[in-house]
Amino acid sequence: MRAFLGLGSNVGDRRAALRRAVSSLPDVVAVSPVYETEPVGGPPGQRPYLNVVVELATERPPRELLELGGRLEAGAGRVRAERFGPRPLDVDVLLVGDQKVDEPDLVVPHPRMWERRFVLAPLADLAPELVPDGWEAHVSGEVSKLGTL
Repeated sequence: MRAFLGLGSNVGDRRAALRRAVSSLPDVVAVSPVYETEPVGGPPGQRPYLNVVVELATERPPRELLELGGRLEAGAGRVRAERFGPRPLDVDVLLVGDQKVDEPDLVVPHPRMWERRFVLAPLADLAPELVPDGWEAHVSGEVSKLGTL
């Protein structure tokens, strides 16, 4: 099934962190262009994020993808000290086929993805049929496309 993960980084060598994470993912079909975005929420003074969306062709369930993302984050040195705080790597499970999950630590589809330009722009690059027509008018924030990883 098709699954989509959102990856972001705003600490250290952001592009290298994303490259390492993508190269560690199984079942990768495609990687969006890299987008630079201002942080959403969290403490003031954070560096901008680099973000990508990765498409997988996988049979892994959402829980397993969440655990894989957590291992990648830990391997990159992420410490969960502050909500929406700076991080060397963030991995979000966005979509996993047509599955729906609503658990305290995992909601699929990702509950805020439809509000985030830094998710929808790269997702639209990979799977425009999954993004609602006219989405650009309904989300805030600016993104800058920087090319590929």
